[in-house]
Amino acid sequence: MITLKAEKRDLNVKPKKLRREGYVTASVFGKDIEGSLPVQISAHDVELALRSVGKGSRIILDVDGEKKNVLIKEIQSNVLKRQFLEIDFQELVAGEMVKSVAEVVLENETSVNGGIVELLMSEIHYSALPESITDKVVVDCSSLKVGSEVKVKDLDIAKDKNVKLISDPEAVVVNVAHQELENEADDTASDADATDAQ
Repeated sequence: MITLKAEKRDLNVKPKKLRREGYVTASVFGKDIEGSLPVQISAHDVELALRSVGKGSRIILDVDGEKKNVLIKEIQSNVLKRQFLEIDFQELVAGEMVKSVAEVVLENETSVNGGIVELLMSEIHYSALPESITDKVVVDCSSLKVGSEVKVKDLDIAKDKNVKLISDPEAVVVNVAHQELENEADDTASDADATDAQ
């Protein structure tokens, strides 16, 4: 598990100043934390960590030597500046359910003959005990065929007894459309555009 080093933040110092000095501001929330714990983390360390983890991931946050088992709840960033601005962490408590999200990741989607794999849900919302938290749900498309559907209830995460789904179990996560029908729809749209242009 990834460990991020952090230090307690002086609230008298503005976040903009800290960002100029190479820090990302963050807050830690939790059952045993009154209000929140403001911290600052090296922007370089954050960038390295977020290459392999993200929203919904569980990590160790080392705050001035005190290690906390936390969940990454929110990440705010400036896309244009490619800069992370603020991160919210939730401290995890053994035996206590916590709400989180898992990213849906497709594998082998090009192996479906004559069909186009469509991802209809990019995230699954759920509650789980700390040991059952996951940040990714993998859908192996190699066994799918045209007309196939994968619903939330079909995912591995739905079979874990320590997980309670928040997303609708009947919601379709992935389906496989007929490739020729997709092409015909494109051709029809092109013909309509050409007619409008005349």
